[in-house]
Amino acid sequence: MSDRYFSLEEANRMLPFVDQELRKMQALKRDFEEKYTELRRKKNEEAGAVGKGEKDPYFFMETELEFIQIEARGLIHNFQSTGIELKDIVTGLVDFPARMDGQEVLLCWKQGEDRIRYYHGKHDGFAGRKPISD
Repeated sequence: MSDRYFSLEEANRMLPFVDQELRKMQALKRDFEEKYTELRRKKNEEAGAVGKGEKDPYFFMETELEFIQIEARGLIHNFQSTGIELKDIVTGLVDFPARMDGQEVLLCWKQGEDRIRYYHGKHDGFAGRKPISD
């Protein structure tokens, strides 16, 4: 499953970092969506208004979108290089590969939870979360 396994304590200590990185990714996602919507709106309003030989009026906006995508890919890559599995940026769902009772499991955390309280099997997903016994 993974080359790295986290203890529950180690994963919980990483939550401030995880939360911070998720917030960066979420902000980039919102920024991208706003700029993309604005670009689509302008292109629809001005459809056919740009003459041949004129400069591309959308170049700057399209370039901004490309830079946001590059930045987001870098954040995601750096995040995943820690061994943590990013499941959903919007809801802030992440999994930490771990071993419990000799079994490979995923410690499951959702942004807003104060600590990791659940785990699930590799194929169970969020719906299969089980509470971690103390």
